[in-house]
Amino acid sequence: MKERFIVTTEDGSNTIYIPELNENYNSIHGSIQESSLIYLEYGLHYCNKEEINILEIGFGTGLNVFNTLLNTDKKIMYHSIELYPLTPEEYSKLNIPNFFDDNKSNLFIDIHECEWDKINLITDNFSLYKIHEDLLKVNLAYKYDVVYFDAFAPDIQPSLWTTEVFSKIYKSMNIGGILTTYCVKGDVKRALKECGFKIEKLKGPKGKREILRAVKESE
Repeated sequence: MKERFIVTTEDGSNTIYIPELNENYNSIHGSIQESSLIYLEYGLHYCNKEEINILEIGFGTGLNVFNTLLNTDKKIMYHSIELYPLTPEEYSKLNIPNFFDDNKSNLFIDIHECEWDKINLITDNFSLYKIHEDLLKVNLAYKYDVVYFDAFAPDIQPSLWTTEVFSKIYKSMNIGGILTTYCVKGDVKRALKECGFKIEKLKGPKGKREILRAVKESE
């Protein structure tokens, strides 16, 4: 386990920093604005279904789960893959709930404390299945409508940004499925296109000029 520290991003919210990798779990320019724009506005809210199956690559601090839970009335089945979960000592110190509805702040702890590798009903409309495994080894036997691809950057985790991985995800998505990610590197765009995705670059959050949205238009 690599050493991890809690740091504060520019919008006041916390994220995790790993000195050995010189990498943050979320944007240091503002973790909540990053989550809200890239994954909710460009991903979740772009999907016109009333029942949505979400796959997240990188549970991390739990921010994307919590943000999604509090910002949609749709019926959600949310799968999140994470090989190195935070410890109770770490996630209990994160200030993320302070930026959302006080009456629902307890749900942040609920999503961290619910069992791994089991479907948990967090609210009547929100089910969470946290998968404690390496993405490269996971069998994606579900059909997803939205994918939050929030893995560490390609120079940190190159094995997760390959044609093979994106092809695996592509096959697990419904037609019309949407994948969003913060990374716009040429190799990533080429890999997505090779799998069949139609990609577009969109305006990014503070500190990020552009991000990617990829859509599965056919089998």
